[in-house]
Amino acid sequence: MKKFLPVLIVVVFSLNACIPAVNEPIMDKPTATKESPTPQVGQADEPSSTPTLVDSNLVRGNVYLDSTELLTTESTPVQFTLVLKGNLPTPCDQLRVEASQPDAENKILVDVYSLFPADKMCAQVLKPFEENFPLGGFPIGHYTLWINGKKIAEFDT
Repeated sequence: MKKFLPVLIVVVFSLNACIPAVNEPIMDKPTATKESPTPQVGQADEPSSTPTLVDSNLVRGNVYLDSTELLTTESTPVQFTLVLKGNLPTPCDQLRVEASQPDAENKILVDVYSLFPADKMCAQVLKPFEENFPLGGFPIGHYTLWINGKKIAEFDT
């Protein structure tokens, strides 16, 4: 009986922890409040690095890019993804990537930077990242890809 009592107590406390409190609402499955549009040619699901309206409250900083790679899918139409690897200045920084539509010379300009809250103290250690940023598809032509003012790649569609 003495060996059984500690096991019984652990089981009772474990089961009790799973039961909601009297005033605690029971959560059902989350409901979708916003429908996401279906991606079209040249448009893809937005990654977490896409700029948002909240960004205006943050300060812009640098990103240290170690490597960039342009991936091409074998689908029709051809889709392109930019793979970025590098470091953010601190763990508090958030990665942001903005890509323009091709200009008259078929240049695609990509701006990679970080944002951080000005009023927050943060450890000064690098935070590594790897981001797959979908560029989408482009009409037939010859394109150049520029990241932070440097020519990174040329490709044809």
